[in-house]
Amino acid sequence: MTDLDSYKQRLKEFYGSRTTYDHEEGTRHPLEAKLLLEFVPLHSGQKILDVATGTGLVAIPAAQKVGSEGYVIGIDMTPGMLHQARLKIAAAKLQNIELIEADAEYFNFSDRSFDAVFCCEVIVLFPDILATLQKWYGFLKTGGYVAFTCPPETAYMASLQQRICARVLGESLPHILEPLGTPEKCRNLLNQAGFRDIEIKIEPSGRYRPLSDNKLSWTAININFKGNPLLSKLSPEQLNQLEVEYTTEIEKLATDRGLWQDTTKLFVRARK
Repeated sequence: MTDLDSYKQRLKEFYGSRTTYDHEEGTRHPLEAKLLLEFVPLHSGQKILDVATGTGLVAIPAAQKVGSEGYVIGIDMTPGMLHQARLKIAAAKLQNIELIEADAEYFNFSDRSFDAVFCCEVIVLFPDILATLQKWYGFLKTGGYVAFTCPPETAYMASLQQRICARVLGESLPHILEPLGTPEKCRNLLNQAGFRDIEIKIEPSGRYRPLSDNKLSWTAININFKGNPLLSKLSPEQLNQLEVEYTTEIEKLATDRGLWQDTTKLFVRARK
């Protein structure tokens, strides 16, 4: 199994285990999906693609917006999340939505098939973000919208993880939040992919979490550094050192309310 295969397998396991995703962190996930959907003007009869649709938090309300004359396709590689989406679709009695279980990186649609492509929360996980945006550009009709959310590179303790990883490995690894970690980086990649009329909104948010929720597990390391080949060279001793050093650092930052976690999001849209 390659490092990339291992990375994607961990993604499937991580998201597949999240059976309460819609209600994790209170209402944050549904709220961000709602805000992203509102960022794009949708109309009756349009065709929508929701990449990494998960439990359908974007796809289901999008299907309701485009109506019976419109159509929504949601694609995701996680069976457990798609099962949750199917239950909600059945409960809502929607007939204009199709779910596809597949790796969106390798799945293709015809050029100029969609009026909008959405990706809520997940674009940072793609191994090659520019190639992904270029692919979505092809899927869109002229004038169509791409819209996604991503955290800034300062969120989710990313810089601390990167610092400690560099200390233990002796080499700095690119963190998952880096490629889209600022509005300027988002604009640059969208411009390279051919998009225009780029708009970016910053929605600040954060919360206190118990220290026990902030452990740097091997799965978290693998995902946060996109299965970087150097990770496979970590010895058990180095992995233990990484976890110990990270725990020591976050304990210094903790208060009696827990550890403050920045969950700010960039809401990004552009047109073809």
